[in-house]
Amino acid sequence: MTPSTGRMRAAARNRLWRAAAALLLVVGALAGWWLDGGGTASYPKGVYGFATGVQSGVYDKYGQLLRHYLNDKMPGIQLRLDGSQGSVDNLERVTQGRDDFAIATADSVADFNETGSDRLRAIARLYDDYLQLIVPADSPVTQASQLKGLRVGVGQPKSGVSLVTHQLLAAAGIDPDTGITAEPLGVEDAANELQSGKIDAFFWSGGLPTGALTDLSNRFPIRLVPLGDLIDALHKEGGDTGAYRAAVLPADVYPKAQPFGTPVLTMAVPNLLITRADVDPSLVETVTKAVIDSRDSIGQQVHAAQVVDRSTAVYTDPLELHDGAKRYYRSAKP
Repeated sequence: MTPSTGRMRAAARNRLWRAAAALLLVVGALAGWWLDGGGTASYPKGVYGFATGVQSGVYDKYGQLLRHYLNDKMPGIQLRLDGSQGSVDNLERVTQGRDDFAIATADSVADFNETGSDRLRAIARLYDDYLQLIVPADSPVTQASQLKGLRVGVGQPKSGVSLVTHQLLAAAGIDPDTGITAEPLGVEDAANELQSGKIDAFFWSGGLPTGALTDLSNRFPIRLVPLGDLIDALHKEGGDTGAYRAAVLPADVYPKAQPFGTPVLTMAVPNLLITRADVDPSLVETVTKAVIDSRDSIGQQVHAAQVVDRSTAVYTDPLELHDGAKRYYRSAKP
């Protein structure tokens, strides 16, 4: 081999090494883009528990649709949906490690003080729950203070409904323990018992519209009682009541409910998607991305989910965002 041939081969090898190094840089950049929001981060595959709520509630429907979206878009992640009594039950399940994810109202989170509650973290602010008081259309009850002495559905013991009902009754001047005959009912049972005359009214806190209330209004004449007049008294109680805000039930939310075509002043409270601090950050990042990306598809069937948005999802007070969720929000392009 001549000296010139050796120099040519050495130059060729150098070019190959430079090309290989450049290719590695490109691959590294693409990998960074993939992990930082341009694609889907690597995540641990498996079955993960998701605590939802009562059947026919919005939590339950949202969980079903998110599970379907993950199965389709994030292969290897399966959500096991676990029905529950509601927000407080969900917080206990996640804290105790029985579930990895759940939905809970912000007031329930603020009120929750069980062992391990300091490990709770947020993934996203989802949609608002609206406080609803339902009575037969011909009921004389036009405000919450008139419930005194009546039979009232107050939600299951570990539900967010039960928590807010106690606060609403107190704000209305009624002792929640002695001023009414309290019936610990989920929304479907409460709807059936209202129709059969076994109770006079019931409270519900849920996204709009709630399927069980739509079904009830289609078969039995009901009316929604305004609750907005209680918001000042509620806020004066302090504590977790700061999570509530004035809100309006749209006139067409339950088209067959009375009074037809009339908006109803009430209150709303944010829902948070929650997890624990020890849940894998890559998994949480992936789930966070799925929650934001699935808004339009889920919103077609759960109208409340149409408001889920990356710009507002980060406001998860009183919970700190999980590190995996932070990583998604920081890297996702607007």
